[in-house]
Amino acid sequence: MNLPDHFLQTIHGTFGEVGRRWLADLPMLIDECARRWSLTVLSPVENLSYNYVAPAVSEDGTAVMLKIGVPRDELHTEMASLELCNGSGAVKLLTSDPEWGVLLLERLQPGTSLVEMFPHHDGKATRIAAAVMREFWQPVPHDHAFPTVYDWSFGMKRLRQAFNGGVGPFPERLVEQAEALFAELLPSMDDVVVLHGDLHHDNILSAGQDSWLAIDPKGVIGEPAYEAGALLRNPLPAVYSFPNLHQLCARRVDILAETLGLDRQRLIGWGIAQAVLSSWWDFEDNGEWRNGLLIADALSSAYV
Repeated sequence: MNLPDHFLQTIHGTFGEVGRRWLADLPMLIDECARRWSLTVLSPVENLSYNYVAPAVSEDGTAVMLKIGVPRDELHTEMASLELCNGSGAVKLLTSDPEWGVLLLERLQPGTSLVEMFPHHDGKATRIAAAVMREFWQPVPHDHAFPTVYDWSFGMKRLRQAFNGGVGPFPERLVEQAEALFAELLPSMDDVVVLHGDLHHDNILSAGQDSWLAIDPKGVIGEPAYEAGALLRNPLPAVYSFPNLHQLCARRVDILAETLGLDRQRLIGWGIAQAVLSSWWDFEDNGEWRNGLLIADALSSAYV
């Protein structure tokens, strides 16, 4: 089975020995999914990252997507959030197997992403994203295993621990601002819902005439304003070469505040805090971590 080198490296680097065993079992898993659900599985998508994703066709000719990942909490909360949405603002989950880490999804067609609208139609893309957010958000169920944005914020503590209380190569001003924002915004959240958690341009696909749906939700509990963070620092890497990031971010915040009725300062505050946190996560994963700080810096001057 020929898989891209970058995919193999990502699985090895992220999951270690568990990932190596999963890769060895992957052909068997694909065959078993094809047998169980009577699928003809086609070649995988080109941009494989942390999961194996391939289009497939069911016995009755229905176009579907097969997604297989190393079984983990993140996949399980994705399944749970898609079940909760039940097609509202998100791709429909047809069936799943948490033990195997398998999701069978409807295939969105034509399936182009919001990335194609950047930068010339960024305002339109932001309004589409806002509409998808509104459809996706769901009340928090009584019994759930979703993490909270409070849980996610602990990454900032790991940053300090990694550098013996310091900030290492990170700008101290931005780290301190992010810490202060988490301390201010977390306890003052109101009307929390189940958020997507990673709703950016690559994760919003066209599903027909004027129809757009989210894919790949993380599933996290927080206030609606938190959801804007991923959108503000995307699409990657194109957003970082935009000639006026301050203006771009301000325009997006204005659109989201107006369209969704959200507080502009909370949108900006969450955008800063998440940009720094995301940079730290990238640092932990040995990825390109400096770019996210450009968004934090672009937003910081607008927070009062």
